[in-house]
This record gives sequence, structure tokens and C-alpha cells, in this order.
Amino acid sequence: MQHAPVGFTKSAAKSTKILALPRGTCLRLMRTGSIAALCGAIALVVGATPVLAQPEVRTKLVHCGPQDCLQISGYRADPSLSVSLNGHDVTAEGERGWRVQLPVETIRQLSSPNASTIEVSLRHPRTQQRTLLTAELPIGLLGDVTQIASLEVRAP
Repeated sequence: MQHAPVGFTKSAAKSTKILALPRGTCLRLMRTGSIAALCGAIALVVGATPVLAQPEVRTKLVHCGPQDCLQISGYRADPSLSVSLNGHDVTAEGERGWRVQLPVETIRQLSSPNASTIEVSLRHPRTQQRTLLTAELPIGLLGDVTQIASLEVRAP
């Protein structure tokens, strides 16, 4: 006995084709339907759906003069949004694509010991509305530093 998919009658289930699309998406096309009309409807729905991209923040170590600095960069939809790191306002370079370079020692002062992330806040100047983001710090950036006089490695 053939079962009809949920929401289809038995006669509709017999006239249904399954089309596998990328990323595992399946569409049921009716044999009597128009593929062009279906593609147009899909394009209309996809085009009308806004893409809500979460702002992304990236970090990396860079050289800035004689010391190492942490470069924090990201994107803001409105260039008037101010940037703060762990609650401390910083001056960001750039408009929508922004970046901040701070000495690692300054990052140590702004962060808790052994922190692996830093909180980035984008604040609207008039409404004071904030968008909070978390950025991963490079591994071991704020870890303890142990001075080693010598290290001996032996192979078995």
C-alpha cells in the first residue's frame, strides 16, 4: 500500500516528482505544474527574504613598531556606531569595515587573566542601542609566560 505524503491526496502523491537540490533541499514538483513558474516563485521568495548576517569580528596579532599588537576588525552597517572593547571605548579606523590596533599590554589591562575572548560592543550614538559580539583571541595571548632556562627533549 502506497502512503501519501502529509498534506497530499493519494492522486497528488502519484503525480509528484522529488528533485534533490544542493545542501539536501528537496522540492516536490507536480508533473502538471510549470517548472518556470515554480523557479520564479522560489526566486521571488528568496529575493524578498532579507539576509540577517550576524556581524563578524576577527582578531590577529600584528607588528606595530617594536611591540606586538592585537588587530581587531569587523563590519558595521552604520559608520556612526562606536566601538568598545570589554566596555572601554576605542577609536576605530575605517567606515563600515573598521579596525582597531592595540598593544598586547593594553589588551592585558582591558581583559581578565587567561581570557580567551574579548567582548566587542557596537553602540549607536543617539539611541545607545548596543550590539554585543564576542571575538576569539589568538591561542595563549593572555596566558602566563614561564621563563625556561633550558629544555631537554629526548627521543625514546
